[in-house]
Amino acid sequence: MLFLRPVFAVLSLCALPVVAVAQSEAVGGLQVELNTAQDVGSSCRLTFVVDNQTGTAIDEASFETVIFDASGSVVSFSLFNFRDLPADRLRVRQFDLPGMACSSVGRALINGTNTCTVAGEDSSICEDGLKLQSRTDVELIG
Repeated sequence: MLFLRPVFAVLSLCALPVVAVAQSEAVGGLQVELNTAQDVGSSCRLTFVVDNQTGTAIDEASFETVIFDASGSVVSFSLFNFRDLPADRLRVRQFDLPGMACSSVGRALINGTNTCTVAGEDSSICEDGLKLQSRTDVELIG
Protein backbone atom coordinates (compact mmCIF):
# COMPACT_ATOMS: atom_id res chain seq x y z
CA MET A 1 0.00 0.00 0.00
CA LEU A 2 2.91 2.35 0.55
CA PHE A 3 3.63 2.49 -3.19
CA LEU A 4 0.09 3.82 -3.81
CA ARG A 5 0.49 6.90 -1.59
CA PRO A 6 2.44 8.91 -4.20
CA VAL A 7 -0.16 8.02 -6.83
CA PHE A 8 -3.03 9.21 -4.59
CA ALA A 9 -1.08 12.37 -3.73
CA VAL A 10 -0.57 13.19 -7.43
CA LEU A 11 -4.22 12.44 -8.27
CA SER A 12 -5.51 14.62 -5.43
CA LEU A 13 -3.25 17.50 -6.51
CA CYS A 14 -4.55 17.21 -10.08
CA ALA A 15 -8.12 17.61 -8.82
CA LEU A 16 -7.41 20.83 -6.90
CA PRO A 17 -7.39 23.19 -9.91
CA VAL A 18 -10.72 21.78 -11.10
CA VAL A 19 -12.30 22.41 -7.70
CA ALA A 20 -10.87 25.94 -7.63
CA VAL A 21 -12.25 26.70 -11.09
CA ALA A 22 -15.68 25.36 -10.18
CA GLN A 23 -15.78 27.48 -7.04
CA SER A 24 -14.67 30.65 -8.85
CA GLU A 25 -17.38 30.14 -11.47
CA ALA A 26 -20.00 29.67 -8.75
CA VAL A 27 -19.42 33.20 -7.47
CA GLY A 28 -18.90 36.38 -9.39
CA GLY A 29 -20.71 37.90 -12.28
CA LEU A 30 -23.78 40.06 -12.24
CA GLN A 31 -26.48 38.31 -10.25
CA VAL A 32 -30.04 39.49 -10.91
CA GLU A 33 -32.83 38.06 -8.80
CA LEU A 34 -36.53 38.69 -9.29
CA ASN A 35 -37.31 38.98 -5.59
CA THR A 36 -41.01 39.91 -5.50
CA ALA A 37 -43.94 40.53 -7.80
CA GLN A 38 -46.79 42.38 -6.15
CA ASP A 39 -49.88 44.19 -7.31
CA VAL A 40 -49.75 47.93 -6.63
CA GLY A 41 -52.87 49.71 -7.79
CA SER A 42 -53.47 48.65 -11.39
CA SER A 43 -49.83 47.64 -11.95
CA CYS A 44 -47.65 44.66 -11.23
CA ARG A 45 -44.49 45.81 -9.44
CA LEU A 46 -41.42 43.66 -10.04
CA THR A 47 -38.66 44.05 -7.45
CA PHE A 48 -35.17 42.94 -8.40
CA VAL A 49 -32.16 42.44 -6.14
CA VAL A 50 -28.89 42.88 -8.03
CA ASP A 51 -25.54 41.78 -6.65
CA ASN A 52 -22.62 43.04 -8.71
CA GLN A 53 -19.90 40.51 -7.95
CA THR A 54 -17.86 41.35 -11.05
CA GLY A 55 -15.30 43.30 -9.05
CA THR A 56 -15.97 46.30 -11.30
CA ALA A 57 -18.36 49.19 -10.71
CA ILE A 58 -20.96 49.50 -13.45
CA ASP A 59 -21.91 53.11 -14.19
CA GLU A 60 -25.15 52.22 -15.95
CA ALA A 61 -26.90 49.00 -16.91
CA SER A 62 -30.18 48.67 -18.77
CA PHE A 63 -31.69 45.50 -20.18
CA GLU A 64 -34.25 44.81 -22.89
CA THR A 65 -36.95 42.98 -20.96
CA VAL A 66 -39.82 41.03 -22.47
CA ILE A 67 -42.84 40.11 -20.35
CA PHE A 68 -44.90 37.04 -21.25
CA ASP A 69 -48.38 36.33 -19.91
CA ALA A 70 -49.28 33.01 -18.29
CA SER A 71 -50.15 31.49 -21.69
CA GLY A 72 -46.75 32.42 -23.17
CA SER A 73 -47.79 35.42 -25.30
CA VAL A 74 -45.60 38.52 -25.34
CA VAL A 75 -47.44 41.36 -23.63
CA SER A 76 -44.68 43.91 -23.03
CA PHE A 77 -41.26 44.89 -24.34
CA SER A 78 -39.42 47.47 -22.22
CA LEU A 79 -36.06 48.76 -21.15
CA PHE A 80 -35.42 48.23 -17.45
CA ASN A 81 -32.78 50.73 -16.34
CA PHE A 82 -30.93 49.32 -13.34
CA ARG A 83 -28.80 52.50 -13.23
CA ASP A 84 -25.48 52.30 -11.38
CA LEU A 85 -24.38 49.00 -9.83
CA PRO A 86 -21.41 49.42 -7.48
CA ALA A 87 -18.99 46.51 -7.21
CA ASP A 88 -19.65 44.03 -4.41
CA ARG A 89 -22.82 45.80 -3.26
CA LEU A 90 -26.48 44.92 -3.39
CA ARG A 91 -28.95 47.19 -5.16
CA VAL A 92 -32.74 46.91 -5.24
CA ARG A 93 -34.62 48.17 -8.29
CA GLN A 94 -38.37 48.21 -8.94
CA PHE A 95 -40.27 48.34 -12.21
CA ASP A 96 -44.03 48.68 -12.67
CA LEU A 97 -45.97 46.92 -15.41
CA PRO A 98 -48.95 49.28 -15.90
CA GLY A 99 -52.38 47.77 -16.40
CA MET A 100 -51.16 44.27 -15.57
CA ALA A 101 -51.96 42.04 -12.60
CA CYS A 102 -49.04 39.96 -11.33
CA SER A 103 -51.17 36.80 -11.61
CA SER A 104 -51.21 37.30 -15.39
CA VAL A 105 -47.40 37.49 -15.69
CA GLY A 106 -45.87 34.14 -16.63
CA ARG A 107 -42.22 34.96 -17.13
CA ALA A 108 -39.74 37.74 -17.80
CA LEU A 109 -37.00 37.45 -20.40
CA ILE A 110 -33.81 39.48 -20.19
CA ASN A 111 -33.56 39.74 -23.97
CA GLY A 112 -30.20 41.47 -24.00
CA THR A 113 -28.20 44.39 -22.73
CA ASN A 114 -29.19 47.79 -24.07
CA THR A 115 -26.64 49.80 -22.10
CA CYS A 116 -23.65 48.68 -20.07
CA THR A 117 -21.17 51.41 -19.19
CA VAL A 118 -18.01 50.98 -17.13
CA ALA A 119 -15.65 53.90 -16.54
CA GLY A 120 -17.50 55.89 -19.22
CA GLU A 121 -17.14 53.25 -21.94
CA ASP A 122 -19.34 50.49 -23.34
CA SER A 123 -18.65 47.13 -21.73
CA SER A 124 -19.77 43.52 -22.12
CA ILE A 125 -19.47 42.85 -18.38
CA CYS A 126 -23.25 43.03 -17.92
CA GLU A 127 -23.83 40.09 -20.28
CA ASP A 128 -20.65 38.06 -19.79
CA GLY A 129 -21.41 36.93 -16.25
CA LEU A 130 -25.17 37.49 -16.07
CA LYS A 131 -26.82 35.05 -13.65
CA LEU A 132 -30.60 35.07 -13.27
CA GLN A 133 -32.92 33.61 -10.67
CA SER A 134 -36.40 34.18 -9.31
CA ARG A 135 -37.94 33.83 -5.85
CA THR A 136 -41.41 34.28 -7.32
CA ASP A 137 -43.84 32.32 -9.47
CA VAL A 138 -42.68 34.50 -12.37
CA GLU A 139 -39.81 32.77 -14.14
CA LEU A 140 -36.77 34.95 -14.96
CA ILE A 141 -34.88 33.77 -18.03
CA GLY A 142 -32.16 35.14 -20.25
